[in-house]
Amino acid sequence: MENQRNVCEIDFLAVSENEALARMVVAAMLMPLNPTVDELADIKTAVSEAVTNAIIHGYNQNAVGMVHMRCELDGKLVTIVVSDHGVGIENIEQAMEPLYTSKPELERSGMGFSFMEAFMETLSVESAPGKGTVVKMTKQICLPEPDGQVPEE
Repeated sequence: MENQRNVCEIDFLAVSENEALARMVVAAMLMPLNPTVDELADIKTAVSEAVTNAIIHGYNQNAVGMVHMRCELDGKLVTIVVSDHGVGIENIEQAMEPLYTSKPELERSGMGFSFMEAFMETLSVESAPGKGTVVKMTKQICLPEPDGQVPEE
């Protein structure tokens, strides 16, 4: 397979209904790579968590801001960046701790960043209070061999 490269960028209003849109966009982008069901589910879950964080935490569910998502395919490497211009994160290290949530009244589990870390190969978070947050995630897709078998690592 030749080194495929593709990029898609989308902006959408920070409303919870658009979390499904983000998942569908990423799934459609990945189809040429023929990901496994598990790979697709992992990436869609990580995207859901990043987008939901932007909506709930970045914009406090006010639907006043826009969420930006960029999905890039470079061969088998998938890079997804989800960003907002919301309230930002004061303490990124604390926010990334399992079970930490800034919205306990919403019964949030505090596992969003943990899921992103578990399902993707890399995760980086940049944020500044009052300026917004940028979440960047990557994952390598394991392409099947021409005979349909998944190559061994």
